Amino acid sequence: MTESTFSLACPKCGSLLDDENAATKKCRKDGLTFHRVDGIWRMVLPEREEYFSRFIRDYETVRRAEGRGSHDKAYYANLPYRDLSGRMSADWRIRAKSFDAFLKHVIVPMEKNTKRPLQILDLGAGNGWLSNRLALRGHHAAAIDLTVNDFDGLGCYRFYDSKFLPVQAEFDYLPFFKNSADVILFNASLHYSTNIEQTLRETLRVLNQSSLLAIIDSPVYRDASSGEQMVSERETQFAKQYGFASNNLPSENYLTYTRLSELADKMQVQWKIITPFYSLQWSIRPWIAKLLHRREPAKFHVIVGKIFS
Repeated sequence: MTESTFSLACPKCGSLLDDENAATKKCRKDGLTFHRVDGIWRMVLPEREEYFSRFIRDYETVRRAEGRGSHDKAYYANLPYRDLSGRMSADWRIRAKSFDAFLKHVIVPMEKNTKRPLQILDLGAGNGWLSNRLALRGHHAAAIDLTVNDFDGLGCYRFYDSKFLPVQAEFDYLPFFKNSADVILFNASLHYSTNIEQTLRETLRVLNQSSLLAIIDSPVYRDASSGEQMVSERETQFAKQYGFASNNLPSENYLTYTRLSELADKMQVQWKIITPFYSLQWSIRPWIAKLLHRREPAKFHVIVGKIFS
């Protein structure tokens, strides 16, 4: 893969950027300059950096406390199929099932149809494991996230033998030219959006008409009250354990099937919902919750969106 396959654009106006040198790009229209620092393109708008700083700090605090990351290169290369640290194995088993469903229902059919490397944006890429997997299949992957640390963020790109493009950016101001992506996926990340409708509109700007949008591993509920209860439980837990409530950004936090239907109508997108079989124990969670009079547990899907032609 070569980085030149991606058309980096100004996240403010969408215009193509001019190359000042190998590590600097400039927008002639807005006069903004963007730099590649330690191999990562820093594309967050200057006026938005402070807005995200506390979120990034709190998020990294939680991820460190959870024991995320490793100093072992093999740890990253084995994700999502093996967690060599043994600390988050249950979570990675879920991610592996979702990734396999994404490959089966999105990537493999597109590979057969296009017979060329795909241009794929991995939104909420974290440590880049999914971009790595796609790059190993011969595709051009860009890993987009706000975190740039080298244990759980974009800085982990150094641990992989594959080549993909790490870009620090926010979902609502993507630094890519219009109609330039074949696939955009939200990698367990759409629920972090503060306005999902706005985020999807920006995503559709970058997709071409034959592209697919995928939402992977965002919590979905039938009843919004269950989602609100989940958020309340999490905030209470975080406040007790970490000293903050994880709500410094007003994220939507979850989806409902009604919300997905509303978004489909507004965005002119047709959804296909795929539910991987995670395990028998996972499948019976809703029944156990009902018997014990607990809130509805979240469901996780691979949700594929196709733009109406």
